[in-house]
This record gives sequence, C-alpha cells and structure tokens, in this order.
Amino acid sequence: MKACSYRPGISALSIILLIGFLATSCSEKRITFKSESFELGLNKKGEITAFRDITASLDYHFKDTLSSILSIWQDGVAIQPESASFVENTKILSLEFPGDRKAEVLVGQKDSHITFELTAMTGADEVDLVLWGPYPTTIDGVIGETVGVVRNKDFAIGIQSLNPKTLGGYPWNDNDAMPQIDIFEGGDYSDLSEKGKRYVLYRVEAAKPTDFGSTLQAYTRNRSKERVIKNWSKDQYVAPAYDDGGVIGSKIALFGSTERDALETLGKIELAEGLPHPMIDGKWGKTTRTAAAAYMIMGFSEKNIDRAIDYTKQAGLRYLYHDGPFKTWGNFELNDGFPNGRKGMKAVVAKAETQGIMVGAHTLSNFITTNDAFVTPVPDDRLAKVGSSQLSSDVNTSQKEIPIESSDFFRQMKNNSLKTVQIGKELIRYGGVSEAAPWKLLDCQRGAYGTKITNHPSGSEISLLADHAYKVFLTNAQLGDEMAKNLADLYNETGLRQISFDGVEGNRSTGMGNYGEILFTKAWYDGLSDDIKSHYIADASRTTHYFWHIYTRMNWGEPWYAGFRESQTEYRLKNQKYFQRNYMPGMLGWFSMRPTTSIEDIEWMLARSAAFNAGYAFVTNFDALEKNGYTEEILSAIGEWEKARMADVFSEEQRLRMEDINNEFHLETLAENQWNLYQVFSHKFSHEKKVRQPGEPLYSSFEFENETGDNRVQFILSAVEADLSNISLELNNYKKVVLPLRLKNGQSLKYEGGKTATLLNENWQKIREVDLNIDLAIKNGDQTINLDCTFSNAGKEPKAKLEVRIMGKAEPVSIQ
Repeated sequence: MKACSYRPGISALSIILLIGFLATSCSEKRITFKSESFELGLNKKGEITAFRDITASLDYHFKDTLSSILSIWQDGVAIQPESASFVENTKILSLEFPGDRKAEVLVGQKDSHITFELTAMTGADEVDLVLWGPYPTTIDGVIGETVGVVRNKDFAIGIQSLNPKTLGGYPWNDNDAMPQIDIFEGGDYSDLSEKGKRYVLYRVEAAKPTDFGSTLQAYTRNRSKERVIKNWSKDQYVAPAYDDGGVIGSKIALFGSTERDALETLGKIELAEGLPHPMIDGKWGKTTRTAAAAYMIMGFSEKNIDRAIDYTKQAGLRYLYHDGPFKTWGNFELNDGFPNGRKGMKAVVAKAETQGIMVGAHTLSNFITTNDAFVTPVPDDRLAKVGSSQLSSDVNTSQKEIPIESSDFFRQMKNNSLKTVQIGKELIRYGGVSEAAPWKLLDCQRGAYGTKITNHPSGSEISLLADHAYKVFLTNAQLGDEMAKNLADLYNETGLRQISFDGVEGNRSTGMGNYGEILFTKAWYDGLSDDIKSHYIADASRTTHYFWHIYTRMNWGEPWYAGFRESQTEYRLKNQKYFQRNYMPGMLGWFSMRPTTSIEDIEWMLARSAAFNAGYAFVTNFDALEKNGYTEEILSAIGEWEKARMADVFSEEQRLRMEDINNEFHLETLAENQWNLYQVFSHKFSHEKKVRQPGEPLYSSFEFENETGDNRVQFILSAVEADLSNISLELNNYKKVVLPLRLKNGQSLKYEGGKTATLLNENWQKIREVDLNIDLAIKNGDQTINLDCTFSNAGKEPKAKLEVRIMGKAEPVSIQ
C-alpha cells in the first residue's frame, strides 16, 4: 500500500480541510492484490470488495453479500475479522478477530494467481476450522463445482486448494464428505440435502451456483481432537485425532483470467505451487486427447497375455487393463495367473510395451480383503474402527457372549456387513446385541478370519471394525497411507501405467471424508517414480477438488444391470455436462461385450463416444470374444471409430446428431484415414403371439417414415422365446415376401440388400446364407410393413422382433 501525503503551497484552511479529507481517505483505503489480469480488493475489515478483470475493468464481486477473506469457526459459530492490514515488505496480511485473536496470512502476488497461506494464529488449537470464503461472484455461466472455476464467455475466476488439508468446499457436513448431488437439477441452490435427489458420483465442492451468480470456497479443519460424528451410514462414528499441523498452513490460490486461458492458468498454478502435474506422452494430462482414450478391460495371465495383446491391437486400442489381478487387497498379492508374482507382471507389462500397449490393473482403493495379511492371522491395529468400548468382565476362550460396557457403537447394523469386533489380536464376529443392560454381544464366532482365540481381561478395549458391503475391511489414515504406498511400489516395480481408484469413498473410514480420499491418492502419487509420473492414466468413479490435479479422468463400472444400450444410459450422458464444467476429459464409463452383443449395439455406443469426444472402457473376456460371431467386425469398428474420433474428423453438426441416442450410425472404411459416415434410420418393432376371434388377422402392421429419398429397406428379424415359421413380410400392402426358413428361438435373419440374407445364431455366428428374391425398394415418405408368422415351442413372452434399417447418404470424413 502507498502512504497518504499532501502537497505544500496551499492555504492553512485548505491544509486543514485537506488533512481531514486525507485522514478519511486513509481510513477507507482499500487493500489490493493483483496478478497479471486479476485484482482482488479488501476493505479495512478484511472483507472482499472487488474481483476485477483488469483488462476489461469489470468487477465480478457481488456486493450485497459480505464475505471476509478468512473467517474462523469456534464452537460452531462463525467469527469474522474486525480489521485488516497489509505490510508490503513482509507480504503479511494481518487480521484481527474479537477476543484479541490475530491471524497472519502470507500473500503471494504472481503473474497467474494470488496465494494466501495462514502462517500464524493466536489460539489456533481452539478453533474448529478456518474458512476461505464463500466468495460471492456475479458469474452465473459455467460453474465448475469440483475444479473450483466459474466462468462466462469472457472471464473466469477460480479458487485452488494448495495442499490436501485445505478442502475445496464448505463444512456442510461434520464428516467432511461434500454433498453428493447434481445441484443444477433441483433449481434450489440452497438445498444441499441428498434425500430424494438423483444419485450421482460427484459432489458440490469448491464452486457453487447461487441465485446471484456463484460462490468459491475452501476450508481447513482442526483435527487435533477426537470427534464423534455421523459417518459411513452410522449416527455415531469416531473421527480420530489426526496430526497434520492443524489450521496453520491452510493455503489457497485465487485467480482471474480470460475464459479461454483458464485451463492454462490452472496448469501454471500447478507448476508454480508444486501441485501434481502428471503428463501423458509429454503433454499435461488435462490437455492431451490421450486422456480420453478408450481402453480394453479383460483378465489375462502370464500364459495368455499374447492373446490379450493381440485382441487389444485388433481393436486399435493402446491400453489393456486387468479387471482383477489380485488375490488380496491391502498388500496386493497377485493371483494364480501370475505364478512369478511381480516379476511375472513386470514381464507381461514389458512384452505389451514392446508392441505399443500400456497395461493397467484395477483396484478397490483402501478395501482390505479378509484373507490379506493386514487381517490374518494377526489383525493390524490400524484397521478402521467405528468406535470402541471396554469389556465389563473377563472373557475366556470358550465364551460366545462378550460383555461390554456400552452398546452404542455395536448396535448400529446399517453398513455393518461383517459384524466384526477386535479385541487385541483376536477378531470376533457377532450376531446381535442384548436388548438391555448388562450389554453383551451375542452369538459370537471367536477367532474369525484365522485369528487366535485368546483370553481377555476386564477393561480391555473392544472396537467395532468399519467395513463395506463387498465384505472387506477398511483403513484408518495411517494404514491407508501404507496401502497407497504398496500400490505405488507395485506400479514402480512392474511398470503398470493405468489405475482406477474404484471405491475411493472407502477412505471415509478415516472419519475425514474427502480429506481421507485425498490423503490416499496423494500418498500413491507421491510414491510413484518419475518414470511412472511421466505417463500414467488414473481414473476414479468419484472426484474431489484436490484430486483433480492427480487423476486423469472420471470413469465408472457396473454395466451389467441392463441391456447394452439401457445400462446407466441417462447417467452416462448427463455426466458429460459435468465433465465439461470441470475441465475433464469426456468418458462414457464401462460397456460390457457379451457373446450376444451385436455390431449394431457397438456402433450405437461408438457414435455416442464420437458425439461427446468421450472415451470408454470396453469390457470383455476371452470367452465372449471367441463365441461372438461378430468379434472381428466389432474390434475393427472400435479401432476405426476411435482413430476417427481422436483425429477429430467429425463436424460439429455430425456430433450434434450423434448426441441423440435415438440416432444410429455406421462408419465405413474406404482407405487408410478415410471413411464414409452413414446415419442409419432404425425402426424397431415387436410382433407378439395373439389370440383373436376366428378369421381375424393375426399379423402386426407397423408404420415408419423414410426421409432419405429413394432407398431400400434392410432388416434384422429375430425369434424370441419361440420358433417362427410361415414368416411373411409385406411392404406397403403390396410387396409381400415369404421367408423360406424356420427361425429357431434365439436365431436372427439379417438382410443387408442383394439376393441373400444371413441366418445367425444367438451369438451372431453364421449358420448359412438364405436365398431371397425380394424387392424392398421404397420412396420418400410414410411406409407400412406387415409381419406375420406362426409361433411354436413358445415360452412366456414369445415374439418376433423386427428392426427395419434404412441407410442415409454417405458423408465423407477423413484425416487431413
């Protein structure tokens, strides 16, 4: 700040008036901090007064809401500073709070951003937390709730947590798990409850929409004392004390830039502040197209790795990902597919890399299987605990009822899948809890999971272990750190380069919510060699603000609960908007290829991938690939579509059409890097077995429209839960075709033009060619097709499924 001064050579009265004016001016002098394009203003109370775009001279601070640069919470009450001052030569912003409490904030003014770090505070051990913000802005365009950036078409303002303990978000919940909702769907931006909301895997964090625009926020909690909180679906859960230096060291960056420079600015902040900045192929992971590459998921072993590599190459993919190579989670012992252990995995990885294929392995983060050395035969004291009590009397080795002082933690049966307690080095499973004092654990199984049954004296600590529905135990923060380093060691030793932190929410077992998740993933990252950091892909089904710097993308699994096109379709597509808001590569999730998966289903998925420039996981196995009659065509289609997508050959108009899940497409390869894209107009009908009056027609009549001009109908006819005979099709009530075959249950007849059709079994394997002398030419406009057949050997819901397909005009695309 510049000091106030006056000029000599004016009258005495003027001097008096000027002194009065300058005194007032000095008392109202604003503190300003600047980067190259952004100015932040504070008043004498430490309240935000400006978020200014220097170039355009526009202020995006919302004036009707007071917000201090830093506030403290004590005993659940927010306390604002009463005064603020800044000393230029020390770079210290001093904030004075009620009760003679003072805080010192080190300020760094850099070209790309401004940093604020809490370096000292009187009574720091007494506060609950310190809060940066919420900082109100008038920007209401794109709100990146995870990355912490809000932007309109011209300008972006962002907040970045500069260490793991500074959580992007607001202390909405005592367990520090941010609200897991899509806040943009409800309309009420103040409603952060999860009840009744659509289930999503992302959260409201560092940025939040408001009625006036948006807010940016971050905080650090004082974890020096044990707390009992609601957590992990339990009303009482112990959050242990954790020594991370407390609120001192809480640090953020604020920045403002043009909208087009915002992502680049985030990269500059990572480099300037020592944040993770992982690379792929020599480029930052957040800007390279490889980050959104599709990949193949399939199990393999030392024996069959050559076949897995061959299939991956046939699909034109670069990443091969093992869906489960581990015998145990915790110490991550490899399964029998790798008899040579880590040396065997290293050899597999090296073989793949010589052929241009990177290898990865799937984990469940801090999930610990009951056969792992952290559990058996001697359980680790660092297994996560819901809470503890004491034995109210001695326990001998034959007792099946365990007397306890308090039942509070042990009666909580929700999310209690293993019902396991720990006393010393013995694990015990229990069936229930007595209904009244004296409290006892009932129907106990002693020496669970191979632990040793021992005597326990009265007063011994007994703890309920935290677990997950996957029948696994979880970690406290210290054991989670060791597990993450175990994973890093595995990657360093074997050369694996792709990981998914599936189940990362399991780290809420630490009692620290999002912070626990960040500690686990940061420990993994910090443990990696420079070689692995130079090229890895990491994804997760859930994301957090600081984790944004470590992971490559968000992705998720579970494609097996419905058909290929139906499984989580709405969720997959809505996620794309979330990715776009938060500068994340697009991903569609996992798609599972089965023996019955059709090439049409695959191209339906590939068109969505092209529409959103989104990668995906192609989940399969050797059995499905060997049984599916379209395997060669499917793998070729994946490779061609992926090559075209990654080269950005599709126009904006084409991608827009492909966003509509009702539109289908086919990509025809003409030559190297040259294709014809066809929109396929597909009409799906179902003819069911009917019981009608004598003489009443049993056929079904279907209508569809042809908008492509003069064309020819193609079709796929399938028998479902019945055999079909006497099959006839009649086009526009005059072109009748009797199909010369009996279609058995599960079989399909596929006609793509010409004088023959192909008879296929349920796995799309060719049975034979069928001669057809038919003319299915159509004109533009409305069409009618009648389908009739005889059903036999019928099941519960017999039907004939007919898909009419009309090919649109060729749209040439190519890599220039």
